[in-house]
Amino acid sequence: MAGPPSNSEDLCKIFEERPRWHRAAAAAEKRWRIPTYVMMAVVYKESGYVAKARPPRGRLLGVVPWKRASSAYGFAQATDEAWSDYLRETRNRSSDRDDFADAIDFVGWYLNRSHRHLGIAPEDARNLYLTYYAGMGGYSRGTWRNNEWLKDAAARVAKRASRYERQLGGCRAFRRRR
Repeated sequence: MAGPPSNSEDLCKIFEERPRWHRAAAAAEKRWRIPTYVMMAVVYKESGYVAKARPPRGRLLGVVPWKRASSAYGFAQATDEAWSDYLRETRNRSSDRDDFADAIDFVGWYLNRSHRHLGIAPEDARNLYLTYYAGMGGYSRGTWRNNEWLKDAAARVAKRASRYERQLGGCRAFRRRR
């Protein structure tokens, strides 16, 4: 299916429209122990559910399209370096950043690392997103503390995760099984 889901605001509607996404998210949650609603909120913030998303190009002299700010690509906006780490550690060498199942698994892997190394609760979407964006080192050093844009973005991720959690709990077809 091309393009993002028709209703990105409702997790139940997303999963009704894209049942494979639900299966992939459930598998990633089981593997990495990060709630589906947290991972989906991160993917939404990073790419708006656009498979081939990239950061915008800079402009040379304000006119000529130039280099991109980073190598981030795909649903998860994984950088080349982070993706290489994921491929090496998971031995999942055939993964693609523009494949939803691979991207959601990457997000679960990365957030699980943040949980294990930094002690951030798996449900803490705000702080997990801060580590996702700033990196674990940047989070530990507190580089995000003076970045109002990033703090606001993390708050939006947390708000979306909370909404997704409520929605997921209320939709019969995809009710979480514990």
